[in-house]
Amino acid sequence: MVTEITTSDAERKMLSDAGYADPAINYYLEKKYMGCIENADQVSEKIGSCGDIMRVYLKMDDHNLIDDVRYEITGCAGAISAAMAAVDLVKGKTIDDALKMNDGDVFKVLENIPEKKHHCIQLAVKTMHQGILEYKNRTIM
Repeated sequence: MVTEITTSDAERKMLSDAGYADPAINYYLEKKYMGCIENADQVSEKIGSCGDIMRVYLKMDDHNLIDDVRYEITGCAGAISAAMAAVDLVKGKTIDDALKMNDGDVFKVLENIPEKKHHCIQLAVKTMHQGILEYKNRTIM
């Protein structure tokens, strides 16, 4: 008897076996905030210590709240899941509230990723902070 396993089931199992919790796996598989934003208010890019590249796109609303965020990422499952979680933490927030997001906040949302991937969380947070600060310095100051 042959059991048919879908690609996402196989990926889910591999990631789970590697130490990723279900929320982190879901962020990676869904990639709901991947892509670019046409006419973004800010685009910023950062390269991590492992060579992963993150580009963040920010769109603000009329009240200076973060209306939409997208990432383009050349990187691993840890980088992608961390960036997707970071978006959920800042979307709809003020600039100052979004800047309060830290690595621990993202880790709590993901619940767990392998220890050797914790630098991915740092990269996602630093990239988001860089984008927000560059927007703030360009428009508010």
